[in-house]
Amino acid sequence: MPIMTESEKLNFLDEPGLLMRIGTVREDGSPLVTPIWFLCEEGSVFFTPRAQSEWFSCLKRDPRISLCIDENEQPYRKIVVEGQAELLYDLGEDDTWRDLYRRIATRYTPPEAAEAYVQNTIDQVRALYRVEMSQANVRTWRMPVQGESATGIWHRRYYAEGTKFGDMSE
Repeated sequence: MPIMTESEKLNFLDEPGLLMRIGTVREDGSPLVTPIWFLCEEGSVFFTPRAQSEWFSCLKRDPRISLCIDENEQPYRKIVVEGQAELLYDLGEDDTWRDLYRRIATRYTPPEAAEAYVQNTIDQVRALYRVEMSQANVRTWRMPVQGESATGIWHRRYYAEGTKFGDMSE
């Protein structure tokens, strides 16, 4: 199973338009997964819940998270991050970090539209969270690319002994 190099990982996380799914834990212990915008800078993933979002309530109570950033096209790159979300700025401190939010919005819309979005939602207070990748469990995966073995599609543990790919992956 090919893992991404550090360079591949950083380039992938910098691609515009990729959504991140954040997994949190509800008060009753059930999982909640929400697709959201994000920004990766300086080895950290930043994201911003609005005051009324359910996943913000979950994070305030329990900062454990699972993040999944992936793509629908080959080579099907995936990054899964498991760790703790750190609240950098609570509700009402938006002015302190609004430029970072502009950078997040610009990943998903053209600059003029991003600024319009920020201005149109400026009264919707947000918090700012960070997950430091060096402090989290990070796994990456992608399909084999030209020149790599096709047996690398899955982790070795998934190949049953006596099967075509199981025998090839020995």
